[in-house]
Amino acid sequence: MADHSEQACKKADEGMTRVFELFGKRWTGLIVATLLPGRAHFADLRRAIPGISERMLSDRLTELAAAGLLVREVESGPPLRVSYRLTEAGQAMEPALKELGRWAQRYLGDSAQCPREFS
Repeated sequence: MADHSEQACKKADEGMTRVFELFGKRWTGLIVATLLPGRAHFADLRRAIPGISERMLSDRLTELAAAGLLVREVESGPPLRVSYRLTEAGQAMEPALKELGRWAQRYLGDSAQCPREFS
């Protein structure tokens, strides 16, 4: 029988817990949002996300690939280039990310940054 005690009902939802274990990490949402329009090379991602280090970008891309949200593709060279694209699961984040952008615009006020397509 299911536990419907007050304490059990106040626990965080398991699905939300899994989402925030991944998307609660700094840069993860920005990487996915940057890849929504399509494939991007590592250097393009690095330039598109100011402040992220190469190591952190690499780590987050590896995590997103392991979670099944993106695919890493090696393009034969020379020069050898690596690009990334979202899987169907990654693309499915678009409505949620757009809604978060709208929420931020409404409740977090103006910022000095350029307008984003996710607003």
